[in-house]
Amino acid sequence: MIPRVVGVIPEIRLLPHFDTSSFPAPSADELAHSAVLADLIRAEIHSHGSIPFWRFMELALYAPGLGYYSAGKTKFGVSGDFITAPEIGDLFARCVARATAAMLRAGPEAEFLEVGGGSGAFAAAVLAEWEQLGCLPQHYRILDRSAELRARQRATLAERVPHLLDRVDWPDTPAEQPWRGVLFANEVVDALPVHRFVMRDGEPREMHVAVDGEGRFIDVEREADTMLTAAVGALQQDLPEPLADGYRSEILPQLPWWIDAVCGQLEAGLAIFVDYGYPRREYYLPQRDDGTLICHYHHRAHGDALRWPGLQDITSFVDFTALAFAGTHARLPLAGFNTQASFLIAAGILERIEEAAHLSEIERYRLAQEVKRLTLPGEMGERFKVMCFARAVDHVPEAFTSYDQSRRL
Repeated sequence: MIPRVVGVIPEIRLLPHFDTSSFPAPSADELAHSAVLADLIRAEIHSHGSIPFWRFMELALYAPGLGYYSAGKTKFGVSGDFITAPEIGDLFARCVARATAAMLRAGPEAEFLEVGGGSGAFAAAVLAEWEQLGCLPQHYRILDRSAELRARQRATLAERVPHLLDRVDWPDTPAEQPWRGVLFANEVVDALPVHRFVMRDGEPREMHVAVDGEGRFIDVEREADTMLTAAVGALQQDLPEPLADGYRSEILPQLPWWIDAVCGQLEAGLAIFVDYGYPRREYYLPQRDDGTLICHYHHRAHGDALRWPGLQDITSFVDFTALAFAGTHARLPLAGFNTQASFLIAAGILERIEEAAHLSEIERYRLAQEVKRLTLPGEMGERFKVMCFARAVDHVPEAFTSYDQSRRL
């Protein structure tokens, strides 16, 4: 536990200091950019006295032209702050392509919707694989709120699969008309703005962000609203014992509405979510008493979410029990829940290695390292999970149902 500040206002808690000596220093331009965003956040705080943490996170990540995902900072890959599965190589996307091929062959109207398109690497690789398999979707849509990332995705596609670019479009909102096909979201739910709470005398209090006398962002406690109180009360019913006094964590009470917004018009098909997280009873373990919030900056992970707004990623692990509830609330039957390693093995990742026998020794070694990063327990294999929902589907592909671990939810 992080000790609370003792003083005149005991509810104030300074977030943990981290040693920046090991961090690459932000450039003068980056610091100036962050200062503009910080001033915007301070102005909103001054108008209200404090803002909920979820609102701080939303502004830090998505403020137009300033937030981490809205501005031009490199985010993905070796030169960014973190590496997602599609950035490691093409194997992840090729396996998803193979696992969803039958769904795209089901009818000429089948579409593929990617929520949060990253750098465009996944779209380029999955389209190329479908082309080889002869099952290109009629439309490939990328739902991404960042204009900067949309431009980067378009550039990636134009470079890698220029002849398929006319199949891709970028809608501004989720589908408003019924559609059929596959919805896919990789590392999206973890970046949704979360509510932070702390337990006091058996009731949750909401964590807000305020500004101290020196202009620094600080964490403060405020009375929880009805929605947060109800959400925390509901999750505690699934736990073997109540959360202890002082227990801090995160929750996404708005998740059912978000799922309904992005999946509601899926008339028939699959909705697939890949992310890092735990089933609820593992998420809210007693020893995980300061939550799962984590920030990424130049491949360093730390817990100071209030540092350098706009220059670092802020995420929270996913409560997959909550995700399963949200899907069923949106009338999406749960079809499967397994680890990323199990999914990729069932989807044929080892066969893709066998097909590479003709490649050079260096290329085979690179592919072997890619498989290790995607599947080993100490890498992404166990930490990342794959949850699949199916609506009006006669047969769910085995890659999503093999090794099913839904009983853990």
